[in-house]
Amino acid sequence: MSSQRWVGQSVKRVEDSRLLTGRGTFIDDHPPVANLYQAAIVRSPHAHARILGYDVAAALAMEGVVGVITGDDVAKATKPFSVGVTAPVHYYCTATDRARFAGEPVAVVVARDRYLAEDAAEAVLVQYEPLPVVLDPERALDPDAPLLHEAVGSNLAGHRRLVYGDPDRAFAEADVVLAERFKFPKYGSTPIETYGIIARWEPLDGVLTVWSNFMGPFIMHPLTARVLGLPENRLRFIVPSDIGGSFGIKTSIYPYIALIGLSAMKTGVAVKWIEDRREHLLASSSGTDRIAYREVAARKDGTVLGMRFKWFDNVGGYIRSPEPGCSFRPSGNFVGPYRFQDLEVDASVVMTNKSLTGPNRGYACGHLYFETERMMDLLAEKLGLDPAEIRRRNLLQREQFPYRTPTGGLYDSGDYPAAFAKALEMAKYEELRREQTKRRAAGRYFGIGLALAVDPSVSNMGYVATALDPQFRAKPEYLPKSGAVDSATIKIDPLGRAIAILGTTPQGQGHQTIVTQIVADELGLRPEDITVVDEMDTFTRVWSISSGTYSSRFGSVGTSAVALAARKLKAKLIEYAAHLMDVHPDQVEFRDGAVRVKSGQGPSYSIKDLAGRAHWHTESLPQGMEPGLQATAVFGFTVSQAVDPEDRVNSSNTYGFIAEVMAVEVDPETAAIKILKYVTVHDAGTIINPMIAEGQIYGGALHGLGGALYEELRYDDHGQLLTGTFMDYLVPTASEAPVIEIAHVVSPSPLTLLGSKGLGESSSMTVPAVIANAVSDALAPLGVRISELPMTPTRLWELIQAARPKRKT
Repeated sequence: MSSQRWVGQSVKRVEDSRLLTGRGTFIDDHPPVANLYQAAIVRSPHAHARILGYDVAAALAMEGVVGVITGDDVAKATKPFSVGVTAPVHYYCTATDRARFAGEPVAVVVARDRYLAEDAAEAVLVQYEPLPVVLDPERALDPDAPLLHEAVGSNLAGHRRLVYGDPDRAFAEADVVLAERFKFPKYGSTPIETYGIIARWEPLDGVLTVWSNFMGPFIMHPLTARVLGLPENRLRFIVPSDIGGSFGIKTSIYPYIALIGLSAMKTGVAVKWIEDRREHLLASSSGTDRIAYREVAARKDGTVLGMRFKWFDNVGGYIRSPEPGCSFRPSGNFVGPYRFQDLEVDASVVMTNKSLTGPNRGYACGHLYFETERMMDLLAEKLGLDPAEIRRRNLLQREQFPYRTPTGGLYDSGDYPAAFAKALEMAKYEELRREQTKRRAAGRYFGIGLALAVDPSVSNMGYVATALDPQFRAKPEYLPKSGAVDSATIKIDPLGRAIAILGTTPQGQGHQTIVTQIVADELGLRPEDITVVDEMDTFTRVWSISSGTYSSRFGSVGTSAVALAARKLKAKLIEYAAHLMDVHPDQVEFRDGAVRVKSGQGPSYSIKDLAGRAHWHTESLPQGMEPGLQATAVFGFTVSQAVDPEDRVNSSNTYGFIAEVMAVEVDPETAAIKILKYVTVHDAGTIINPMIAEGQIYGGALHGLGGALYEELRYDDHGQLLTGTFMDYLVPTASEAPVIEIAHVVSPSPLTLLGSKGLGESSSMTVPAVIANAVSDALAPLGVRISELPMTPTRLWELIQAARPKRKT
């Protein structure tokens, strides 16, 4: 028994000793069946080409080759994936009629080992007819642009115009109207572990078992079953206990699951495929690149009256689920932390000859806040106000919570002014401004950036329906969508120790440690008395289409499921002990790992006492009590509702807050950016493990820094990827990592059992904005304004040179 409280403590991660000693169980370490064969994928060398035919005879004749599956086979044996728009986009697990981006799979070879498979893949001949290429999403909408999907009739996968309040009135009444154009880059997540899949077909049972490092959401399970023509209870997904990072990218592994699954079904052998790094950069997934137009309407005192958003999101050669989440995932928090009520959103989702997209850390929020926070700085500059002051004048106040946004979001709790004030205080903002004056007088380029953001977590699965117009959603045959749930089971063994069973597909976040802390607190146990088994198996775990780890959901819904299961089990223990004491359950309480009489007079029963009796002497249980000491709980949110007829939706279930301050100095000769100070303050409700939270914040910040300064999947005019290796696709390393000062303001969520919210994406959403504002502020004397990311040294140097006065020769 333990009276110590564990939630809120920086408990060391229980996963680390296993991982640091090479005992992790990753997909490539995981041969669940004997006699595995290996797959190699044949990919299109063209960004756009009609497929005229295949010659696989030479490959099939090679030693060790057991099969070649082509696009023709895929078209005959599978269905296209369902997509989240009404446009007739036919997306299969390989190209069928034509290739629409460089690197798209066109065939797969299965052989005794990977070496043989790769050699045979080179022997597969595909006849192509190259077609014109289009890469820019605005150009792709021109009437004369190359057409990717003839059945669609244009390159527009989807378009919605959403209106909240009266933006036309807001702009008509405004004293100031500003407009700006922004570009946000296409970049990915580059997890250490790439995609990996093992598939085995059991023809007698008609069961396809797939082991993979898929992260969820498990809506992709029924989608994949439909594609393969299998009943859902004949498709088994198993995810090992360890995934080597994901950050959203491994949501998009599901087309490869279908492809490798089909390969196993067609060849009759168990098939394994591990993606290499070039394949990952070339054709796995990324966030969308976006061209955006922003307008803001405001009064002379800086009060924002309304905004207009217009953007073109580039989803690549096909739109695929869960897109168009790139446009609509932040629907509930479109207005960010600000009070304005009038908003117009014009969202276009466009297909071009780039690789495909999907969730990337901060899914669509990095784009959103880069645009919003740059506009707030531009407005401050126009009105002659300090950037901090203009934000203060527009922030939501503590007494307004819970707050319903005009777009339907329900901000559950928060004290945004307090968190912002804390960030300014920690950064010594006024001192930084004085230092800026000194350095500018010395001819140096010193800047200060601010960024504020609402941090959404636990996506409501219903938000995707925002992509469909209200008339379509009103049809009788349309099934509304909503929800976000998770489950947990806790068992007590005969000696009173606990086992917690989950299927949350962790990717390094420390779920086992967090669960241990929660169960220890709820049941009064020591952490070492708790074992956590977190492995997803759709045949043995309780799951739903929203299961998995994405959108920072574990900190809210996963933890609540664990706490709920523990409390259900605790209630059973109380009832059992009261029966043994021959008193009413209201007369006893559970405290410090034992059930005791509230009066303090009488016996007490520890968990070990009760477990021994329950397991060894079931006759001692009260009449009607189910034998065994275990409880399963499924936790969901009542605020997770379908999109309403006015396109309002609570797109997430809990909402945190981020306030950041950054000071930089820019060298005008080299365009090098030096981060001098970086302060970040978060309100994520109850912090269960501060050390793990700090790790998530650091990781998110470095991910955002990559997109802001280094990372971009760049293409030449022919659609060929130019950044297909880590020599060209630059990611920040420890050398580029700044010192981050981290603090928290705690506003517990009233919607979760522990008051906690998600934190996994955090500063990935704000760093692009805060560093863009800091660099713009530093280069303000030159008139340089940042409206395009990444700010690579070359791009920034060119901006500086164009702005500097020409030197006389």
